[in-house]
Amino acid sequence: MQQMKRIFFSKKKNMLLSIVIGILLTAVLIAIPTGYEDALIYQGSERATGIVTEVDNSAIKSSGLIQSGEQSCVMRIEDGTFKGQEITGVNFLSGSLEKDKIFKPGDKAFVTLSMNEGEISSAVMTDHFRLDKEVILLAVFAVFLIAVAGRNGIWAVFSFAVTILTIWKILVPAYLKGYSPIWVGIAVTVFLTLIILFFVYGVDRRTVTASLGSLLGILATCILGMLFTDLFKINGAVMPDSESLLYSGFQHLDLTAIFMSSIFIGAAGAMIDLSVDITSAVHEVVEKKPDISWREAFGSGMNVGRAAMGTMTTTLLLAYSGGYITLLMVFMAQGTPVDHILNYKYVSAEILDTVVGSFGLVTVAPFTALTAGLLLTRKKRAAREQMSNVSGLFLQQHPARRMGAAFDDGNQRK
Repeated sequence: MQQMKRIFFSKKKNMLLSIVIGILLTAVLIAIPTGYEDALIYQGSERATGIVTEVDNSAIKSSGLIQSGEQSCVMRIEDGTFKGQEITGVNFLSGSLEKDKIFKPGDKAFVTLSMNEGEISSAVMTDHFRLDKEVILLAVFAVFLIAVAGRNGIWAVFSFAVTILTIWKILVPAYLKGYSPIWVGIAVTVFLTLIILFFVYGVDRRTVTASLGSLLGILATCILGMLFTDLFKINGAVMPDSESLLYSGFQHLDLTAIFMSSIFIGAAGAMIDLSVDITSAVHEVVEKKPDISWREAFGSGMNVGRAAMGTMTTTLLLAYSGGYITLLMVFMAQGTPVDHILNYKYVSAEILDTVVGSFGLVTVAPFTALTAGLLLTRKKRAAREQMSNVSGLFLQQHPARRMGAAFDDGNQRK
């Protein structure tokens, strides 16, 4: 059995298997249709990029910081059916600083071209074109990650790609189609946890150990999130742009259940991280001290978990609060009392996100330490028992050696 494991699950074959699975998963997820590709709003139109050559701001109405009306832009199409043509596009302004944009000559813009009998009937400026910069940023990140982390950097890139594609191609479409957000969220989280940890450890006991620890923590977070969302009387409308879905023909969506699932999905990454830290630490201890008991290994894992929990909970707090810094500034500028701030529905929702996610982190540490103590020391115990059995069999077959061993043992006792 051990020989078979060495043949099929050697480090080299583990690496090859991980690369193959990573490539196949990425390709399959890219190929899966979401079912929302042919939206009615984009039928009979073509998306293209263009360089703005002239602008006309005469139809823009300004009122302080707010601008409304429309901006007319002459632009040269850079790709697609109408490449090389010069057209006039319209940039509509709604008076929203968040959504409005102003173009100037030399800008590269994304434009939607409406067509009639093969000719352009209208051109609407969508936004500044950023995809090329995003690709460069991602490429630099991937290269830097691989350069620093080596082989683990490759697995991190695969994990990153698979996670993005799974959320976009499976999670979001399933939610839009009305499937249970809790069960879909759990299924996607389990899948991503197993895949990410497989990329980290390959076919190994550590994969099982870290998976069990993190999934038990995620399950605890799910239960607590459902319980306290109901107790806090929070509904899913606190999520940004959630009401827009209801007004766009998706009245069947259970926004509150989607909010519940977002709690444990959002905390899953930190839980996986903590479970990997504890599993790797216990594995190193067991490798250095093969005769360690499972209780000692469990204690070592708990020591690592206690040290990591202090920073991980703060990480969640900073991650969630960072996006709401301007809201906190508004409260402070208006002199809103702290008790009122903490009682607002959307603030309570963020508190729920942070504290329940931190509860999950606290449960991950003992779960992972216990599974690591039991699973990672079992292999060493089995090896010691096998060596003891082999030695006993050898001595039975060679009586002279057995007598010599007994004589040596007697001398040692004297």
